Amino acid sequence: MLFGFSYVGLFYLIMLMIPNIIWAKNKPKDYEKYAGNENRILVLLERLGEVFVSVVAVTFSDFNIKPWTLWSLWLAASFILMIFYEIYWIRYFRSEKTMGDQYRNFLFFPVAGATLPVIAFLFLGIYGVNILMIIGVTVLGIGHIGIHLAHEKEVKGSKEKNSFLMNILKKTGLGILFLIFAVISFTVGVRNIRFVKHYKNFIKGVEEQTYVTLDGQQQYVLITGEDVSNPVIIYIHGGPATPDIMAMPAFTDELMSDYTIIGWEQRGSGKTYYKNEKKDPKNKLVTIEQSLKDLDELVDYARNRFNQEKIIIMGHSYGTIVGSQYVLRHPEKVTAFISASQVVSVRDGNVLSYEDALKKAKIHGDDTTKLEKAYKKYMEDKSLLNMVALRIPVAKYHPVPKETNTIWLGLSSPYFGIMDAAWFLRQISIKDYIHLN
Repeated sequence: MLFGFSYVGLFYLIMLMIPNIIWAKNKPKDYEKYAGNENRILVLLERLGEVFVSVVAVTFSDFNIKPWTLWSLWLAASFILMIFYEIYWIRYFRSEKTMGDQYRNFLFFPVAGATLPVIAFLFLGIYGVNILMIIGVTVLGIGHIGIHLAHEKEVKGSKEKNSFLMNILKKTGLGILFLIFAVISFTVGVRNIRFVKHYKNFIKGVEEQTYVTLDGQQQYVLITGEDVSNPVIIYIHGGPATPDIMAMPAFTDELMSDYTIIGWEQRGSGKTYYKNEKKDPKNKLVTIEQSLKDLDELVDYARNRFNQEKIIIMGHSYGTIVGSQYVLRHPEKVTAFISASQVVSVRDGNVLSYEDALKKAKIHGDDTTKLEKAYKKYMEDKSLLNMVALRIPVAKYHPVPKETNTIWLGLSSPYFGIMDAAWFLRQISIKDYIHLN
């Protein structure tokens, strides 16, 4: 959630208010007959929701137009609903202006004058990933839609009961919609809560997602820290094409008071890949030498931007290969090297882990057929695909002491975006993904 003026929020409020101002002078002829029957609790919720939504809509810049991604469809859908809302009122103003005219069906929306703006602002809240808007819209929706459903019932009177099957379908549909809404709201809420921890970064620190040009290619970096004068850490993810920068807060939140951390999505992976996909769709330009060159330019960028003579390199898994090679070549630019899951030898490491797993399997009296078969295939062809196939049965005998749900870390991170989801889904086609690696 980012404080700041929202021109989109203001535009939506204008679209909302103009029809209501005109309606005030063109109320249904029999409106007063029904107005006195409104539930006071619903009216209170409606008023609170109106104020809350109006304030949030213009004081958070989250709702402003961003570069187009699939996530922008939330904004597009929201705007379409607001257009429908205007058309709904045009139809009413051209009618006889009775309560019956106000509650005539519009498309497939019940009490469209209430539901259309509520759903539109809900979608706007999801687009902006802003839990305050979602909460405000929920309060507004309960009050506003509740009042108008009661009026509609009074105006139209009792209807024929739906069939048993229709009732089941209706309840099932509402249940599914409620579940989707609950999951989205919970996830957005967790993301917002985690981002609030970073409020100090906006005072004298840095909180930024951007693309830095490294050897002619724009590459994604996430920079976070409470004080720009602190030492700088550059974090190199593993894979090589397994970026986990979106989940970086899992450890950087513990470091950002003492360090400025730069998470880097390397050439050929994640958001960097998609930014340059047209230039290099098959990752033909990606080599370790190229990665070392990119890293050197990123190090110089960090040194110059944050006025540091030397910086800290931190690598994880494959990132330790790039990191360790870099610090050996450029010790004059590096204060320290932090290694997490250091790779010493890819081939020897797989052999040693297999031999240890085989030993443990025999002690336990387990069937080792699949294990030995995977090892034989790997020794015949030491490809990444065969290496992954070997690691699956081996992993059973090397359990992780403390396991983390990486998917949840990503989804609940304030930095998780549509391109992260797209990159994750690429792994469904394992051969294509292995090729990119």
